[in-house]
Amino acid sequence: MAAFGTVFMPQMTLATFEDGQWSDIQTVPSDRLEFHPGAHVLHYSSTCFEGLKAFRHDNGDVCIFRMDANIRRMAQSSRLLSLPPIDEAQLHQMIVDIVTQFKGDVPTPPGSMYIRPTHIGTEAAIGKAAAPSMSSLLYVLLSPVGDYFAGGDVTLRLLLEENGQRCAPHMGMVKSGGNYASALGPISRARESVDADQVLFCPNGDVQETGAANFILIDGDEVITKGLDSSFLHGVTRDSILTLARDLGMTVSERDLTVDELIERAQKPGTEAALSGTAAVLTPVGTLIHNGQEFQVGNGKPGATTLRLREALNNVQWGKAEDAHGWLTRI
Repeated sequence: MAAFGTVFMPQMTLATFEDGQWSDIQTVPSDRLEFHPGAHVLHYSSTCFEGLKAFRHDNGDVCIFRMDANIRRMAQSSRLLSLPPIDEAQLHQMIVDIVTQFKGDVPTPPGSMYIRPTHIGTEAAIGKAAAPSMSSLLYVLLSPVGDYFAGGDVTLRLLLEENGQRCAPHMGMVKSGGNYASALGPISRARESVDADQVLFCPNGDVQETGAANFILIDGDEVITKGLDSSFLHGVTRDSILTLARDLGMTVSERDLTVDELIERAQKPGTEAALSGTAAVLTPVGTLIHNGQEFQVGNGKPGATTLRLREALNNVQWGKAEDAHGWLTRI
């Protein structure tokens, strides 16, 4: 099977911002873009994106999960990057149009159609290192994906990094390629040095996020995760999991969590940890690595509560449970 996110539908929707206004939506081939080699995005990283999914239900309906939340976050990212403001209604239509066109290609569960809206600055002006792009391009790619856990549930190994963070603190809320690129070096070094799957960035002992996902700790009936601030990405999946945890009667604590408290709690019997994100929903964590020592989380295996929360979210996405929070947009 092809690697996650490497197969694309042959067309995408696209709109451009020029002279202070957005163009009409176009449907174009998805294998190329045309812009000047001096485009702002290539030199000054004026780019942001989103990741969301469409799901096929047993009755044949296709539903997009939490599209409005992703569009709002993309509008926020565009503002924080000083890109031209997106037209949220237009982006909504761009997503609906292209998913509708390829509705028949949306896989059945546990597969889905991954949706990748992307916004880039296109002004050809290499002298604008300290000024924003006045033109931009917005497009929506589709990628059918299979079962993220086809190889079975395995737990991740996380290296706790206290001497750096994923990105500049004021950029944490932006879903930008530059933030992911800045984490690649630490992740590669962690894989080579301690066989870690990911780095959990904990600047000055403050547990934040990994290179590509939010972190949650589950201690009995309590879910603990960092409270929202500008230093890290406000994940839509994170918010969904916390909402469902409250629905299940669990206590949700959004607060600061230190490395010392994390290690102490992680070693208690029954404690669980997981990473939340669009691709995998919840991925269990089995080992924390800190200052040359390894600490097993709970029994080191996927936890029952982690799997229960993931199933609860999947059931909403797949149409097997009530959409009590109005998260699904039917196509």
